[in-house]
Amino acid sequence: MADRGADQDEREGQQLGERDPEEEVRQEELAERAAETAEEVGREAELETSDLVEAGLETALENPEATTPGPPLDRRNPFLIGLVGGLGLLAAYGLALVVLRLSDVITWVVVAIFIALGLEPIVARLLAAGMSRGWAVLTTLFGFLVVCGLLGWMIVPPIIDQVTLLVNNAPTYVDNIQHSQWFIELNHRWHINDKVLKDLSGNLNQQTVTSVMGGILGAGMVFAHVVEATFTIVVLTIYFVVVLPRAKTAFFSLVPRARRPRVVFLGEEISRRVGGYILGQLCVAVINAIFAWIILTVLGLPYPAMLATLVGLLALVPIVGTLVGGVLMTLVALSSSWVDAVIVLGYYVGYHLFETYVLSPRIMRRAVEVPPVITIIAVIAGGALFGIVGALLAIPVAAGLLLIYDQVLVPRQQRS
Repeated sequence: MADRGADQDEREGQQLGERDPEEEVRQEELAERAAETAEEVGREAELETSDLVEAGLETALENPEATTPGPPLDRRNPFLIGLVGGLGLLAAYGLALVVLRLSDVITWVVVAIFIALGLEPIVARLLAAGMSRGWAVLTTLFGFLVVCGLLGWMIVPPIIDQVTLLVNNAPTYVDNIQHSQWFIELNHRWHINDKVLKDLSGNLNQQTVTSVMGGILGAGMVFAHVVEATFTIVVLTIYFVVVLPRAKTAFFSLVPRARRPRVVFLGEEISRRVGGYILGQLCVAVINAIFAWIILTVLGLPYPAMLATLVGLLALVPIVGTLVGGVLMTLVALSSSWVDAVIVLGYYVGYHLFETYVLSPRIMRRAVEVPPVITIIAVIAGGALFGIVGALLAIPVAAGLLLIYDQVLVPRQQRS
């Protein structure tokens, strides 16, 4: 049985071996024929494309196949889905990097837009008085530049004088402290002079000098950045005041015609509330600065105009700005005497209560129609998210959201 099976396998192997050469020849012929067919199709496609290019655009447009769109891509293709998703992630990442790099510029633009919206009610009142648009804009911008110049004149020279005076008198201040009775007693007990000299001699090296010079250079760069930001915001504000009507028209033109009247109404109402908020907060800041100047002048404290201007600028930040201004003035009064400090502290406690519960709610409610509770929450949230700029812009943003809530969300829920 085993010999019979072995013989049968040998015969089958011989039969396969006999058929193999013919099968190989047949496969070679098929491969050569397929290669010739592919080469011929390639030559025909190349000739056809060459003829279309040589024929030019006019002849190609006469061909129906040239003007007929091809079949759309299969959107369910996994490769296409992955490609689009990857490109979307790359685009989002690139956009995030651009926003981070341009954060300062974006902040300047937003601040300039809000200032321009705040100046627009003044332009509107001048137009209502019979003045043309051009003269109304010029008058408003002239007043804006005058105010900016006065603020700079009241703040910058006193700061430079005070810094120069502090640098020149620093050795005298140190000498007076060292010869005061309380310091002599502390030095006799704790040997402060010896410890300070020892620390200075141990730490005074090239690295320390480099750190000090780096700090001075950093302070100079901060000052240059502030000057650049101020100049840029002023220039952008002037530009936005001039082109504001055309910018609104261009923006509203992007809205579908059926929805355009409603969007124009909402946009103009938000602009009115933002402008009213800025003017209202400016009134609060001016009142704060006037009262601060009066109390500083009465007490005879140094540089009352500069301090009052700084307090007014701080008051532009609702709630928190008044507290910071009060602390600043109390510290300045403390350098004079304890009595002056107590008087200033008592004044600011009373003024803060008056501003929080009487002045600001009335002015801000008429300007932007935001409840006091929402005002406080918006200022805290805006300051926590975006700092001083967020606190400044929190109330107009809240006013716009409340308008959308009243005019869009509530009516939609009523109709449903």
